[in-house]
Amino acid sequence: MRKTLLALFLALSLTLGLAACGSTPAPEADNAASDSAPSESTPQTEASGGVLVAYFSATGNTEGVAQQLAGLLSADLYAITPAEPYTEADLDYTNPNSRSQVEGSNPDARPALAGEALDLSGYDTIFLGYPIWNGQAPKLLSTFLETYDCTGKTIVPFCTSGSSPIGSSAEALQALAPGAHWLAGQRFAADASQDTLSAWVDSLPLE
Repeated sequence: MRKTLLALFLALSLTLGLAACGSTPAPEADNAASDSAPSESTPQTEASGGVLVAYFSATGNTEGVAQQLAGLLSADLYAITPAEPYTEADLDYTNPNSRSQVEGSNPDARPALAGEALDLSGYDTIFLGYPIWNGQAPKLLSTFLETYDCTGKTIVPFCTSGSSPIGSSAEALQALAPGAHWLAGQRFAADASQDTLSAWVDSLPLE
């Protein structure tokens, strides 16, 4: 009789133990599933709102100002590059047959671009720099604005020259990108100081 009761007790204990083991959760599996799921706060696409300083510089004057602006604005820098670089002879404004003079007098001139293609999707504001040639922007800027869609962007033109003001050059460029929001431009000397550039940037109605 005692052996029978002992056997029944052992069988009952074993049954209860197996049931308890079967109901134990597996936290490691749940943690693994939550680690692999994407967080709802993680952005799935790159946000816009960045600032770009895009410039053309044949002699380095505009480049120097553009580099300073990029530093002040924590902006990306992009050189607008001609497929055929301009030589010193090309830039001779005293020669009516030089390349810069011929292009400048031809409203349909569109010098080809070189360099890496530009993705504007991450930028809301573009500072657009160029030298003044015969009172206007080089025709390479026309090619740039007709190549890239600037609709909805804010464009801030700036130029460098020995003495010529920005004049109507910015207005002529604006006609090539009417879908953009254009701010008033500014002319700078090649040796413009950081304080001068900073004061101008602070005066702009930018967010």
